[in-house]
Amino acid sequence: MLTSDFYSLENVGRLVTPAKKLEDTIRLAELVIEVLQQNEEHHAEAFAWWSDLMVDHAETFLCLYSADMDAALEVQLPDSWDSFPLFQLLNDFLRMDYNLCNGKFHKHLQDMYAPLVVRYVDLMESSIAQSIHRGFERESWEPVNTGSGTSEDLFWKLDALQTFIGDLHWPEEEFGKHLETRLKLMSSDMIESCIKRTRTAFEVKLQRSSRATDFRVPQSICTMFNVMVDAKVQSAKLCAVDLGQERQYHSQIDNLIEEMVKEMITLLVAKFVVILESVLAKLSRYDEGTLFSSFLSFTVKAASKYVDVPKPGMDVADSYVTFVRHSQDMLREKINEEVYTERLFDQWYTSTMNLIGTWLTDRMDLQLHLYQLKILIRIVKKKYRDFRLQGVLDSTLNSKMYETVRNRPDLGRSHRLG
Repeated sequence: MLTSDFYSLENVGRLVTPAKKLEDTIRLAELVIEVLQQNEEHHAEAFAWWSDLMVDHAETFLCLYSADMDAALEVQLPDSWDSFPLFQLLNDFLRMDYNLCNGKFHKHLQDMYAPLVVRYVDLMESSIAQSIHRGFERESWEPVNTGSGTSEDLFWKLDALQTFIGDLHWPEEEFGKHLETRLKLMSSDMIESCIKRTRTAFEVKLQRSSRATDFRVPQSICTMFNVMVDAKVQSAKLCAVDLGQERQYHSQIDNLIEEMVKEMITLLVAKFVVILESVLAKLSRYDEGTLFSSFLSFTVKAASKYVDVPKPGMDVADSYVTFVRHSQDMLREKINEEVYTERLFDQWYTSTMNLIGTWLTDRMDLQLHLYQLKILIRIVKKKYRDFRLQGVLDSTLNSKMYETVRNRPDLGRSHRLG
């Protein structure tokens, strides 16, 4: 069988298509491996006594195959990866054979494929980078699994590339380590680009949204937070290696993610502060001594002699409370990392309570209008209760600023807060 099968190697050079040549070369590789395994089984005793001779025989046999293998590889298209199964077939056999591992043929096999592997990694890096750019240009930020469409595609491609290169089991340690390190660094760079683009999109989304109480936290905002959550999980797998300095890849990207999340929380809290400022601006029109307040008091008194004049309603407070509750529910339900949600709620409560306290401090010498009192009482009471229900700790809720607001004399006389 060996003679007739090996004669078929001569036919490889006469086959028409590169694909057919490769197919036959893979089949011949299977036969070569089968023959070598049979030799090992049938001549184990000879291997024990004349191991060098038997290894030379195996290398000679592989050398005969090598000429036809090289011819088949040379006619493959430059950017065709169809020959990788041939490498895996031969390498998986050779690396497990103590006598043939990193032998003459094995090293020749590596020399043939090393440029192809480098070329493949180069092209994949370029392709993934382009897909990130195109993906973010048309990203809808609809939730896809644990992130967005672009982030899911990115993490899948990076994982698939690392898995593919890892499955090659490159036998030469130095080059194998070079490939691993390059892929980890590539993943770090790609994930960094992803989270920075997400952070930018987050800010743009907030800038283009309403600054009043009709604002509703959209699903897209939560999706962007979840991209950060998923990036942190994926970076632990895709960017971390176990040797010395390279461990920094994971720690650096981890730190960057935390920095981006911190900025996103700050931006969202700033949006919430602006919305509360719009509410307080409406209340400011009722400040004692302002033209609007004087005019309002005069017209109400004059008109009340003849008709029942409707008093200002609670729509301002109710719309603000509705906005807060809707936002809380959306963020709590849709963000996948509770730590981020808790941090957001803490900062949201603290910043807005500080704003109310500052607004009241600026009016320390003024008598608040009854309408101002009613609106503030409703907002502060509901805010305190709603944030407590969301798990904000008492130490945060009962801040010095809250106590300052709560103990404002005219507020206290009107209605006890808390």
